Amino acid sequence: MHAVADTNPEQTLELARQGSAEALGRLLETYRNYLAILARVQIDRRLQSKVDASDIVQDAFLQATRAFPDFHGTTEGEIVGWLREILSHRLVDVIRQFHGTHRRDVRLERQLAEDLDRSSCIAHALLDSKSSPSHQVARREQTVLVADALARLPDDYREVIVLHEFEGLSLAEVARRMTRSESSVERLWVRSLVALRRLLGGKGHELT
Repeated sequence: MHAVADTNPEQTLELARQGSAEALGRLLETYRNYLAILARVQIDRRLQSKVDASDIVQDAFLQATRAFPDFHGTTEGEIVGWLREILSHRLVDVIRQFHGTHRRDVRLERQLAEDLDRSSCIAHALLDSKSSPSHQVARREQTVLVADALARLPDDYREVIVLHEFEGLSLAEVARRMTRSESSVERLWVRSLVALRRLLGGKGHELT
């Protein structure tokens, strides 16, 4: 599911602050793909994919809606950081429930926050100097734009990038997960990066 495009999230934030529930919903929806990628990686690593990332994101949105009156940021970077923190707390809760522990684990909370930050850095690293976003969206958070571009890729393209780049699996491990030969996965990975960067450069269209 693609996030609703919003080229001016700070303006939408201001409308939400004025009491527009529609604007707040649109603002949160802008970051669905971004949060979904972060959640998916942590769920794969820690919960063996037994929880749906989309459910975690939806729970994070509900918490964000309740907490919104206490959010005082003004920039997209602050919005992204705030939502990432909410997602981190929700993931900690789910991990504790899954493992049957009710005691707070500060070490887990710290590790998870660091992992989410690292995933954001990986998303940024997928950009290169030839594929920087077009001028119209140059002020947007680039990690969010990468997540939106990933959501537009064909499923197998997106999967190889998530497994290899975000989850850190070797191409041989990715091949086993995707039940393909290693050589075909390597070719798929190269094609997927080209397609991703074409979308980020504003030269791509919806791919099939």
